[in-house]
Amino acid sequence: MVTFFDPGQMTARLDLEVPDTEPDGQGGATVAWTVTASLWARIEPVSFVVGEEAAAEGATISHRIWVRHRSDIAAGQRFRKGERLFGVKLVRDPDETTRYLVCQCEEEAR
Repeated sequence: MVTFFDPGQMTARLDLEVPDTEPDGQGGATVAWTVTASLWARIEPVSFVVGEEAAAEGATISHRIWVRHRSDIAAGQRFRKGERLFGVKLVRDPDETTRYLVCQCEEEAR
């Protein structure tokens, strides 16, 4: 079944960033992020969960981000909108027509 989606709803301009890891010389690595593309997207908030970590209250906000189909988007990358960061957790083609991708993302606190 073909999913109906109005591409006019893609009103957010996002940068797609990929991680670039460099060994730090001590057995770990440092991660730098490189912008590989700028694209139009639709951001849909999905859920908001408040939790506590190390005696500090925090929150996780999940989003569904729709973009035109690209073969270079994968889990582990992230989208940036200004200072907001959205870590990509899952990428899927909603109706397997290679028209759009839906990325399940979590907004990273800064």
